[in-house]
Amino acid sequence: MQTPNFEIPTEMRDFAEKSVDQARNAVGTMMANAVKAAEQVQASGQTFQSTLSAAVVKGFDHAQTNANATFDFAQKLVRTKDLREAFELQSEFVRSQFAALQAQAKDYGALAQNAVAR
Repeated sequence: MQTPNFEIPTEMRDFAEKSVDQARNAVGTMMANAVKAAEQVQASGQTFQSTLSAAVVKGFDHAQTNANATFDFAQKLVRTKDLREAFELQSEFVRSQFAALQAQAKDYGALAQNAVAR
């Protein structure tokens, strides 16, 4: 018994070939976009991590600075001779700590701006 010879028309083969090429290109584009998106997520994660790390380091630096200033104040306070001198010292300490806190807030603001700008 002989099998009938079935031939696929040229137009149908051309159409199928174009469809496969288009599908290959579409999947390639999709994969390239997925890789770009993954790289952007990774870069964002690294930016966040480095910014957080810098903020933690700054936090420890500021905490050490503030602790030293407080100990210095306490040491000066116990050496005062009268109440007037103690009040003057306390006023000076409050002013300097307020200025220090403002400067520290600016540091954190600059960190946040840098993180957003990346």
